[in-house]
Amino acid sequence: MPRPLGELEDAVMTRVWQWNRPVTVREVLEDLQQERSIAYTTVMTVMDNLHQKGWVRREAEGRAYRYTAVSTRPAYSAALMNEAWSTSDNPAAALVAFFGMMSAEQREALRDAVRIVGHDGEVTAPEPREAPRGPEPAEEPEAAEDPEPAEGAEDPEPEGDSGERGTETGR
Repeated sequence: MPRPLGELEDAVMTRVWQWNRPVTVREVLEDLQQERSIAYTTVMTVMDNLHQKGWVRREAEGRAYRYTAVSTRPAYSAALMNEAWSTSDNPAAALVAFFGMMSAEQREALRDAVRIVGHDGEVTAPEPREAPRGPEPAEEPEAAEDPEPAEGAEDPEPEGDSGERGTETGR
């Protein structure tokens, strides 16, 4: 299981993951210097440490190296979540607590992921998402087919009380 990346390791790996191509220490340094004051040797040491830990591979190019990520950010995040979950003495309770912390967008992402993985654990291609729909337009009754009830007659059950239309449950 991977140990969580330190702050500077994460900043370096974020760039390697985002750029998704072989990068040099100089490229990472110049990008990091937009946010903080940092020395070339510091970035070089961090990238060497990431190589030693197996996070990046490197190929010599002249007197420098080009570094490439070994895995993806999602794979790293998944490994951290799996490690945290597997150390719980009550995994079901940990999941319930975790789901309770999720935003609506995160819960939707979780539902999408479960649909992609399926019930048997086999990954399938994601289905295209439907655009959000607004409320359905009400149909206007035709006068000939919907006569007024005679005076004193019981009113039929009003439309919409059956719970089938106009609810957001189950979506």
